[in-house]
Amino acid sequence: MLGIELAPEHPVDRMVELGTLAEESGFDSLFVSHHYNNRDAFSVLSRLAAETETTRLGPGVVNPLEFHPATLASKVATLDEASGGRAVFGIGPGDPSTLRNLGLGDERGLRPVLEAFKTAQSLWGGERVDGASTFDADDAGLNYTPPQGSDIPVYVGGEGPHMCRMAGKHADGLLFNGSHPDDLAWAREQVEQGKSDRPDSRGEFDLAAYAAVSVAADPDEAREAARPPVAFIAAGAAPPVLDRHGVDADRAGDIGDRISAGDFSEAFELVTPAMVDAFCMAGDAEVVAERMAAVLNHADSLVVGSPLGPGLDAAIELAAEAAARATE
Repeated sequence: MLGIELAPEHPVDRMVELGTLAEESGFDSLFVSHHYNNRDAFSVLSRLAAETETTRLGPGVVNPLEFHPATLASKVATLDEASGGRAVFGIGPGDPSTLRNLGLGDERGLRPVLEAFKTAQSLWGGERVDGASTFDADDAGLNYTPPQGSDIPVYVGGEGPHMCRMAGKHADGLLFNGSHPDDLAWAREQVEQGKSDRPDSRGEFDLAAYAAVSVAADPDEAREAARPPVAFIAAGAAPPVLDRHGVDADRAGDIGDRISAGDFSEAFELVTPAMVDAFCMAGDAEVVAERMAAVLNHADSLVVGSPLGPGLDAAIELAAEAAARATE
């Protein structure tokens, strides 16, 4: 998979322009990120389903806390129908900074994610479901079957050890939020532990590096554009991840507090060069290609994530060029 994440920070028409450009540039999967304070991911995906031809489409990633699992399953099934069987279900625990704004920060965890996608798979296969430990339901079902049936690929988004192992055992892939080879080497170890209990019937597993990428002809401009996503990544990173890269946990906590308060400019100013190196592939196409190749020594595939770069159209084309170099 060579995927790309599009953050719906722009009008829907602009999102469609970027999505079609990504398809033309060679990306085979388009993920639209989900945060309540941006445009609705599924509305954007619906438009992309109509305007693209071959790329896989999915939320990257949606959390099970803002939707009932049966409702979420129906959203993905509808996307699968609208796209002619091209849907991918990216699901994860959600961004802690934004979920705190909704009073949901304390509800994040592995169990809601696992139960939500297992429920979706049952519903897509025509089964009816009752509730589980994290949600209530009574003989719920769908009145239609998506083109892929229960075979819609499920990618778990996460970076904690338990989430990585759970994905290796139960899902089709892991969207690991990492841009550094050390992180992907660690993720591979966790996934392999989970895969040791994976039934053969689940088929192949795809460890995808869901990497923050900022690429431009001017490497300094690319690094400056990396500050916003790096701020969000650092704020949500687990203590072992921060320790692995020598990132000050107190500073990362301060960034998270400012994001939760809506003080984004202050949060971005707290991002250090070391954070950019740890949490983003930032630079010109040559530098980014080298970073991609290093990560692909441990990952099976790559998703080019936000911010892409200071100029989105050029960044999409440069990122595709870098990926081609990295896989030569």
